[in-house]
Amino acid sequence: MDLSLLQYGLGAAAGSLVGFSLGLVGGGGSILAVPLIVYLVGVKEPHLAIGTSALAVAANAAANLVNHARHGTVKWKIAGLFALAGVVGALLGSTLGKAFDGQKLLALFALLMVIVGVLMLRGRKGDGDPDVTLTRGNAPKLLGTGAATGILSGFFGIGGGFLIVPSLMYATRMPIFYAVGSSLVGVTAFGLTTAANYALSGWVDWPLAGVFLAGGIAGGMLGAGLAKTLSSHKGALNAVFATLIFVVAAYMLYRSAGALGIRA
Repeated sequence: MDLSLLQYGLGAAAGSLVGFSLGLVGGGGSILAVPLIVYLVGVKEPHLAIGTSALAVAANAAANLVNHARHGTVKWKIAGLFALAGVVGALLGSTLGKAFDGQKLLALFALLMVIVGVLMLRGRKGDGDPDVTLTRGNAPKLLGTGAATGILSGFFGIGGGFLIVPSLMYATRMPIFYAVGSSLVGVTAFGLTTAANYALSGWVDWPLAGVFLAGGIAGGMLGAGLAKTLSSHKGALNAVFATLIFVVAAYMLYRSAGALGIRA
């Protein structure tokens, strides 16, 4: 698909919005990537938007993973086993997603956004065992939750951090700051797997992914800086962002009503 210079510019702007939201409120921001690429940039083929988004989100997660690794907040063995199971799931999920009707996929994506918004409103506790390690006891849970999360991530073409973080906390009882850092291993692996699968079908716009990522890096730096200033208002920020997700989800459902057999 040939895009105009204006659309690539809008792609950079969309990436900056996603990066800003990720830097400001953390997990959940990448859920906006697909609707922005479809409705703001104007990519009419949902599968192309999903494949391109998966690549950009994976690259962004990899960049953030480096920072978390430097601060020692990544449990590598735990994250590695989770990601290994998830890659298999992401391959299966992305294969199913490619075969699914694009407009119906967007409608289901909108329903998923509603779930993300609800999870953001609930918040997450920060307690847990900081010395947790990979054991025979938690390995089965990691394999099971990793595979399930990978399937959803691959099917919808999302990073899945909002699912990976609570899954890691459930399986190992690790604190949230370790779960966030470790989740980036899975987000990177799932995104690359999904993007590679979509690329085989020609559903990745490489230049768009590049400008989206560049915008995301710039926006992420701005959002992270502002997050420090507004750290005491974290709950309010989550509520505002969750509301934004609900609004976008409602718009997506309205636009996809025909695909669901509903007369708008």
